[in-house]
Amino acid sequence: MTVTIGRSQIGDGHPVYVIGEIGLNHNGSVEFAKNLIEVAAEAGAQAVKFQKRTPDISTPEHMKNTPRDTPWGTMTYLEYRRRVEFDRDQYIEIGDYATLCGLDWFASPWDEPAVAFLEELAVPAHKVASASVTDLGLLRALAATGKPIILSTGMSTIEQIDAAVEVFDPSKLVILHATSTYPLPADEANLRTIRTLAERYPQLPVGYSGHEQGLEISFAAVALGARAVERHITLDRGMWGSDHSASLEPSDFAELVAGIRVVDEALGDGVKRVFPGEQAPMAKLRRILV
Repeated sequence: MTVTIGRSQIGDGHPVYVIGEIGLNHNGSVEFAKNLIEVAAEAGAQAVKFQKRTPDISTPEHMKNTPRDTPWGTMTYLEYRRRVEFDRDQYIEIGDYATLCGLDWFASPWDEPAVAFLEELAVPAHKVASASVTDLGLLRALAATGKPIILSTGMSTIEQIDAAVEVFDPSKLVILHATSTYPLPADEANLRTIRTLAERYPQLPVGYSGHEQGLEISFAAVALGARAVERHITLDRGMWGSDHSASLEPSDFAELVAGIRVVDEALGDGVKRVFPGEQAPMAKLRRILV
């Protein structure tokens, strides 16, 4: 089974679909967002992803008035969420720029009005954040768009994932193994879950959304069968913001994409045969007993 997003197909026999997760690492700056789009394009990724919230709806009530120290001074958590949220004109600007750079762009909507907002911008797909796996109202709103869906599975039991999968058209669904620890330690990566998900949902392409600081775990995910890989990207891991420390800087993201392409090619088709490059060593080294 393959799922088509923009100009790419996700599934066996197609290149791993690499998503640069910008999220909120733009820190409310369109210029930073454009810089990160360039990072993803230059690295050879196929897509960039943002997060879209309606702050007054998606911010938990108990968090709204919590003080938060920010680069713009101390403000409530709700004020901070409003400060870093792009409006329609800003999304049009960064979306057009992503398209100009040859990338698909979409976002994780955190509430139902955010779904409608993104639909007005004609995104080619939607992403379900791990935090939203059990928000059935949001999932149904996403399913109603008829767009391809990428579903992250962090913080979720297999029963919760089953319930979420049931909402969507399987011909348009990609599922990502994820562990929502930031940054992710190796002993919580649990990469064999990629195979568990592939066996449980054989009709779905399975991928990996990583929050580790290095590259090795993502390479291993591809070796285990991940057909899509999402990693957070940042201009500088030392920047202010909650996700920067679990993100990849430009040179590391470029190395990630290049490494994924090598691992993907090296996997081959699993058919044991003698390759052309083995012919000369075979003629020189193999003993033939008669």
